[in-house]
Amino acid sequence: MKVLFVCLGNICRSPTAEAVCRKHFALKKISVEFDSAGTADYHVGEKSDHRTIKHGEARGYVMDHRARQFKVNDFHDFDLIFAMDKANLKNIKALCPDPRLMSKVHLMLETAEVPDPYYKGPEAFEEVIDLLENSVEKIIKKFFTNS
Repeated sequence: MKVLFVCLGNICRSPTAEAVCRKHFALKKISVEFDSAGTADYHVGEKSDHRTIKHGEARGYVMDHRARQFKVNDFHDFDLIFAMDKANLKNIKALCPDPRLMSKVHLMLETAEVPDPYYKGPEAFEEVIDLLENSVEKIIKKFFTNS
């Protein structure tokens, strides 16, 4: 199983989701490959934002990531694709080459969006981690168990 997380620039939210899920799935011994991407090409090849790295590592997450742009082949390469917000969900869906692949695409949080912390203070980066940590169990129950 391969899972992709997508935000705008791929330096804050989606690499955090990747790191959070990688750790929590490993703790539960659920074998999944994770990656992340951005719908924009602003930061391709760059490391995650220094604040993302700082807050993630302070909470025990490995933040070893280089930004990349979402590509059409990702629909074929991944089993699940999670958008961090509705704008990126819309951008992902607009690139979908085959309507049958749309079932792979989901909003990360069922009833809310993961807010972009880029132009905000430290508390915003902590909020992103909190939201993502709280979503892990829901994702496992919905997509990785029979219950």
